[in-house]
Amino acid sequence: MANPVVAIVGRPNVGKSTLFNRIAGERIAIVEDTPGVTRDRLYAHGEWLGKNFSIIDTGGIEMSDQPLLTQIRQQAEIAIEEADVIIMVVNVENGVTDADEQVAQILYRSNKPVVLAVNKVDNPERRLDVYDFYQLGLGEPYPVSSVHGVGLGDMLDAVIENFAEKDAEEEDDRIRFSFIGRPNVGKSSLVNAILGENRVIVSDMAGTTRDAINTQFTAKDGRKFTMVDTAGIKKKGKLYENTERYALMRSMRAIDDSDVVLVVLNAEEGIRELDKHIAGYAHEAGRAVIIVVNKWDTIPDRDQRTMTDFTNLIRHEFQYLSYAPIVFVSAKTKQRLSRLPEMIEEAYDHQHRRIQSAVLNDVLMDALAANPTPSSNGRRLRVYYATQVAVAPPTFVIFVNDPDLMHFSYARYLENRIRAAFDFTGTPIRLIKRRRK
Repeated sequence: MANPVVAIVGRPNVGKSTLFNRIAGERIAIVEDTPGVTRDRLYAHGEWLGKNFSIIDTGGIEMSDQPLLTQIRQQAEIAIEEADVIIMVVNVENGVTDADEQVAQILYRSNKPVVLAVNKVDNPERRLDVYDFYQLGLGEPYPVSSVHGVGLGDMLDAVIENFAEKDAEEEDDRIRFSFIGRPNVGKSSLVNAILGENRVIVSDMAGTTRDAINTQFTAKDGRKFTMVDTAGIKKKGKLYENTERYALMRSMRAIDDSDVVLVVLNAEEGIRELDKHIAGYAHEAGRAVIIVVNKWDTIPDRDQRTMTDFTNLIRHEFQYLSYAPIVFVSAKTKQRLSRLPEMIEEAYDHQHRRIQSAVLNDVLMDALAANPTPSSNGRRLRVYYATQVAVAPPTFVIFVNDPDLMHFSYARYLENRIRAAFDFTGTPIRLIKRRRK
């Protein structure tokens, strides 16, 4: 089931991005010590009291020569379109401004739940000024300090209260997968080739697809899928138009909504830095990943050695995706496309796999015997036991005497031993270190 989406809106310089970073930072409990995993500051993931959600920062829009209120309106409209809940940020130092009232009017007409955050309330004296914001007509204003993290708990409590209905929705039994990649790598062509019809527009001009397009189909074995073609993701510095920014948001949400993400590379152009950046979105979101090398038919004198060399290059450049299977396809000739449904189903099953605690701990004890725990400053790491606490992605909690004693390299070693014992092909797994009480 898709995560709810929370958008942060407001006029410039009220602290939207600071609040965004604070919420996103509170959620980041697993630190990736691997290169190539980059967090885009426009779209991230948050968690509060066990509720996961996606968060959009509508800040950072270039003011250029357009009128202030036009830019604010565009910003709010993007948020209204995408969000399930909207956080409107105002600044207690400036009081209620005309621009605040313009944003409030737009949001009021949207019929979307709105939580009003009054930022920069850094001391008790300023709390008295919060009541002025009732005149915006958006309900109770929540005093916060995004810099110091004050008041965020009450504000997020109000946000997640609006998730209840969404959490109760019935889940679809279809496997949902999406194609992501740079513009013009052939994502739309792959969709059409799989469906056997021209369902989406295909052009040699990069950027033809501006929206995330959903298509349902049934494979030969009867398994049902929902396939999503996304807009090509560009470098952040090239997001000139609001439509491009909107397309990026849709692509990021498509990743969140997917069970499996297919990262599409262009065999003609090879691997670019942006490819690694894009793949990092799917990895960070914890989605199952398959690497699809498209346009393989265009490679001259291709043979098994050519494929092996390209595979080795992918493994070198995408080290954090060592778990992802690779398939070489051609949307034009439909080469190996018939393998995709089976690979997607397998990755989905692995992402939802559960391991019994007794079996998991047998593997853990063997790993400890083969490679004893390290010590630091005279203190040795003690690993007591582990248990699986979640799926999608498979998440394991390892209870130790002191989490700080477990170096990331030893955590990686334990992850590799778990992968060697159980088939998790196609999916990341998460290890969380906890102190045993």
